[in-house]
Amino acid sequence: MSAGSTKNIQPGAEFIKGSITDRTRLAKICKTHSFEGIFHLAAVASVQKSIEDPLLVHEVNATGTLNILNAAKEHGIRKVVLSASAAAYGDNPIFPKREDMLPEPLSPYAVSKITAEMYCRNFADLFGVETTALRYFNVFGPRQDPNAEYAAVIPKFTERIVHDKKPVIFGDGNQTRDFVFVKDVVLANMLAMNSHTSGTFNIGTGIQTSLNDLAGMIMRAAGVSCDIIYEAPRPGDIRYSVADNSKAKQELGYAPKYSIEDGIKETVQYFKNLL
Repeated sequence: MSAGSTKNIQPGAEFIKGSITDRTRLAKICKTHSFEGIFHLAAVASVQKSIEDPLLVHEVNATGTLNILNAAKEHGIRKVVLSASAAAYGDNPIFPKREDMLPEPLSPYAVSKITAEMYCRNFADLFGVETTALRYFNVFGPRQDPNAEYAAVIPKFTERIVHDKKPVIFGDGNQTRDFVFVKDVVLANMLAMNSHTSGTFNIGTGIQTSLNDLAGMIMRAAGVSCDIIYEAPRPGDIRYSVADNSKAKQELGYAPKYSIEDGIKETVQYFKNLL
């Protein structure tokens, strides 16, 4: 639970504490449970952490994925759905980002996620384990922890704004991201699990939003106005990002249902309820 909380676990769900780097534990769990599929979301999801500790991030994101795939192969699990990352595209100037572009990773994090994708393809081709890699763009929604060491931008902005503090942007704020609401990501995962299609798919909205515009949206949803603090850009951060969702739409039936404005309203209300 390095980036989550046990408080968010739904009643009736079985929680087993462990690590995907522990092959013995994974094998035991897969042996004692009848899994049809695995949603693989465990990762160190931080560019900055990967720069600080690339060996750890590779061990979790790449080797950990290999451990899961091997457990699936050994125990007859039909499908593995991997949470991959749009960080694979780096700063490729072509927009929108398509799955057939060559990877241009700018960080050890991106390299680790691309490696995980490649293992998925290998296990699909060599061993018949169905695998789908979903390249998430910038996922957001309620329950994200703004105080985590490497928290995402929307919970950090929202937590500061609802507490009458200025949001902090690294860079000039004109950098863009494709922000996708968590409920649309859940939909994409369910579609992938229920499909027999293997491959890599973008999961975003197809709309890019600058961080300056994002801060303004959150302020309006919160009913406040404040200045923005600008600090130096961080190494490894990409400049522009937006998804081409056409492959996911055609092969998985994926179509995002939430606009960024609707998702922000729900997210801001969640943080307000915590006050």
